[in-house]
Amino acid sequence: MKLSRVIIYLLLYVGAAVCLVPFYWLIRSSLMDMNQIFQYPLVWIPSPFRFENYAEALTVLPFGRYFLNTGIIVVSCVAGILISCSLSAYGLSRINWPGRELVFAIIMTSLMLPYFATLIPNFIMWKNLNLVNTYVPLILPSWFGVGTMSIIGGGMFNIFLLRQFFRSLPKELDEAAFMDGAGHFKIYATIIVPLSKPALISTGLFTFLNTWNDFVGPLIYLNGEEKYTLQLGLRTFIGNYAAQWHLLMAAATVVLVPVIILFFIGQRYFVEGIATSGIKG
Repeated sequence: MKLSRVIIYLLLYVGAAVCLVPFYWLIRSSLMDMNQIFQYPLVWIPSPFRFENYAEALTVLPFGRYFLNTGIIVVSCVAGILISCSLSAYGLSRINWPGRELVFAIIMTSLMLPYFATLIPNFIMWKNLNLVNTYVPLILPSWFGVGTMSIIGGGMFNIFLLRQFFRSLPKELDEAAFMDGAGHFKIYATIIVPLSKPALISTGLFTFLNTWNDFVGPLIYLNGEEKYTLQLGLRTFIGNYAAQWHLLMAAATVVLVPVIILFFIGQRYFVEGIATSGIKG
């Protein structure tokens, strides 16, 4: 038994090391000059460390503005998804009404519809509403439970995730609250939401990651450079400074840091929210 466990942990360590090699390569290249990055034989440790790459990379383009634009979109989408999806999940899990299971089945069926199948109709709609080159097409769908293009971060998946978690909470809580004169909204706000922090944090993390990394949405709907997000900024960086690999690696590292920090902060809730959301089907 001990030998098998040692072998399993050894394989996990090897797999983790392999997965971390690209990340180390990114950090290592961001601290080198151009000659060192592609030097043969390979240099694994920068000498000297060029921390000035970060300052230069973040000033050749207005990355401060890109961070602000991305932050506005991310915060708005996370708030919209948490409110709209949790309300939808409450109605689909805690309230009995005719056709509830049919509606839920239709919602789950929509997960199979590729984003790109609706891309052109959506663009035509927003264009006719004169909302292209604004943040509205990127934010407003989140407030109606739709979310971003990724299935993992999309609103439909989040509704499913939260519904499964809400169904795992004892029904007796609702009954006791009803006896005390509480309505559905009060039960939702004072009982269900406080007990569902792991699932809500998982949903927020999914939405944050997919919105932060979204490239296709901003590429389609944003035209003015002053409205660019970080992902469009990195793409612009590649177009304008294609040969400056050390600066590109530095900029990519800075963009990646908030994602890593947020994941480590919410890791425990993330795992707990995913694990407990499958208790009841």
